[in-house]
This record gives sequence, C-alpha cells and structure tokens, in this order.
Amino acid sequence: MSAKPQLKPLKDQAIVITGATSGVGLATARRAARAGACVFLIARGEQDLKTLCEELQAEGGRVAWAAADVADFDALSEAAEKCRRLFGGFDTWVNNAGVSIFGPIRETTLEDQRRLFETNYWGVVNGSLIAVEHLRGRPGGGAIVNVGSILSDAPIPLQGIYAASKHAVKGFTNSLRIELLREKAPVSLSLVKPAAVDTPYNRHARNLTGQAVQNPQPVYGTHVVADTVLYCASHPIREITVGGGGRLIASFYSALPGLAEPLFARFAPSMMRDKSHDYHPWDDGLYDPTNDGLADELHYPVVRRFSTLAEVRKHPGIAGAVLALLVSIGIGYVLLNQKSGPTRLERWKAHADPRRWRMPSLPWLSRLRSDAVDGRLEALQVELDRYGGRARRYAADAGHYARDHAKEGGAVAATMALLGVLAAVALKARRSDD
Repeated sequence: MSAKPQLKPLKDQAIVITGATSGVGLATARRAARAGACVFLIARGEQDLKTLCEELQAEGGRVAWAAADVADFDALSEAAEKCRRLFGGFDTWVNNAGVSIFGPIRETTLEDQRRLFETNYWGVVNGSLIAVEHLRGRPGGGAIVNVGSILSDAPIPLQGIYAASKHAVKGFTNSLRIELLREKAPVSLSLVKPAAVDTPYNRHARNLTGQAVQNPQPVYGTHVVADTVLYCASHPIREITVGGGGRLIASFYSALPGLAEPLFARFAPSMMRDKSHDYHPWDDGLYDPTNDGLADELHYPVVRRFSTLAEVRKHPGIAGAVLALLVSIGIGYVLLNQKSGPTRLERWKAHADPRRWRMPSLPWLSRLRSDAVDGRLEALQVELDRYGGRARRYAADAGHYARDHAKEGGAVAATMALLGVLAAVALKARRSDD
C-alpha cells in the first residue's frame, strides 16, 4: 500500500471532531458543515451536542453526534463505531478536546494534574489509535489532525501543567508519524499549534490564582485556527503554527532560553491577569462538562482575523513567488547601482536631485551686473572677514578660560559631592537612632 494518502476535498469527506461544542472545535464543526462535509460531533455535554446538531442540520448540514469522554477509550471507540454505521466511516479525525488549569504547579493537586493529562494527552492518544486503525485500511487513507499549542515550544508560568500536556502531545504526534512512515500507512498526521485564541478557554479552565485571567496578546480568532485545521484535512502538512506572535516568542525561547525564562517568570503572570474583570469562580470543565451553551469566542477587545505565518505555510508556492520577486528587485537595484561607471539609476538620481539643478545661462542677465554691484560685494566681503576674525579671537579666549578653570571646577564639584554623601549618611544614622 502506498504511504502517500489520497485526501479528498472537504465536501466529499466525513470528519470526526472531538471537543466540538466549544472554542476551536465548535468553529471547526460549523465551517466543515457549511463546506459540505459530513460532520460527526463528539463531546461530553449531551444538551450542547443536540443543540449544535439541530443548528447545523437546519442549515442543511449532514451532522450526527455521540456523547463521550475522550479519556475513556471504550466510550470513544463506541462513538467511532456509530460514525461508521451512519456515514460509512470517516476520512479525517480531529483531536481537539482539551482542558486547562491556571495556577502554580506546586499548588495543583496530583489528582487535578492527572485528570488534565487524561483529557489533553490520553484523549489524543485514544483518538489517534482509533483513527489509525480505521484509516490505514480505508482506500486512499485519510488524515488525523491533532490540535496542540505553541506552549509546547515555549512554556509559561501559571500554565505549567497545560504546557507539559501539550509538549507530550507534540512528542506523541511526531513519534506516531515516524512509525506510520515506516509502516507506509496512507495516513497524514498533522500537528496544529495555535497561539492565544479568542475562546472560552479561560472560563472553562480551573483557576487557582484567585484573579481573573486572560490570554496575553496577540489573540487570534477561532476561525483562523478552524480554517487551518480543515486545510490540514485535505492537504498533508506535518506541523503548522497559527499566530506569528506565538511563533516569535517560541523562537526567542528556543534561541535564548537563559534570557527568556527570567523574562517569562517576571512578566507572564501580569500579562495573563485580566484587570478589566472581577474574579468569578466559574464552573470549570476539568471533570464535568460545562453548561454555558455554545460559544466559540469571547470577543477580546483586539482579535486578529488573519495569520500571515499560517497562510505562508499553507501556500508555500505563492510565498516562494513573492520572495523570488523581492529578491529579483534587490538584485536589480544592486546591478543598477553598481560603481563601474555612470549607470542609469545614478543618472536618474542626478536629474531628480534639486541640489544639482542649475539655471540656464542667459547672456542678457550677466550684462545687468554693474560695477557698483561688484563694489558692494567686495565691501561686504571685507566686513565679513573682519567680524569673522573677531569671533575667532573670542572663541580662543573662551577656550583658554575653560582650560584654566577646569581643575578648579572639578575640585569644587568633587567637594560638593563628598559633602552630599556625608550629609546623607548622617541623616540616615539620625533616622536609625530615632
């Protein structure tokens, strides 16, 4: 069997999405259904699943659902079997379900840490293994898209457990991809690493800080990540980052970790604090599904609707053409500006420089100059020479005076500084005695 999967267009696919009732998963489900794909929704909350399914079916979408916890392998397998019965199988599996904890690692109970890994890491493992077994025997294969995080490359305080789980997801995804290549399985395995995204992530996370929290800027819209996920469903991409701001921070951390870590420790907690809202102990989704309805965005004051980095990664041909054009322009500029003689560019510059513009020679204008005018110019030149000599003498006298009194001034300044220090010491000693 060929190792290269034959990925179908979205409108011909059946797509399974975990964590489909909130944030990125919800945005992905809505856009996939509108693109004509058969969408199978998986989440823990039955009521939200029913509401979303009815919403998308009312718009003409082909949608079904199953309530399951991704940490439960058996329940997830039953959901996949239901998708096979209804849609005849699936072509893409999106592992998106995730939870988070805001708080120091030492203040987070081991029970909560294990629960987070059950969802974020083992949920991805369970979904990936189920999807591989189905897709490797499917004609043309298919795609698995794991939604990770830029925090797998650049961890920050107060989200240490979440960053650790996403780092584990990255390691698992890369290792599984290598094994699939070795086995020549027709399965495309992509890792999508979003930066900060405008989702209800903060409300659904367990908050141990006692303060309202938010994602630090820049924040990207959920549809930016959803479009990237669906692009990976029809185009085999190894790894893609959504958000140039996050990629810049991760690159800085990778290149200079000794400098990045103290800066993160100092500034990251204050950047994550939401000073515009009061702290509310929301019902987090660590153990039980949330019941706050379908919400894919919270609407930050500033949300980026486009990721240049992701678009460049998705369209390398266009990016390469633009880069080649810029390089050609640079080479042309260098060639036109070479110093091997008068070039066309230099001539253009000379013509455009106002300092080189000259009035045309007019014989009748030169005849207007009289001897009286010439005499006045000569007298003016004599006056200028006289005043210029006097100014030079004044400047020389000032220089001599400055040199003569520099030492005296330095001694006075040093004495005043010493007296100031002694006065400060005496004042401090007096306050200590009081």
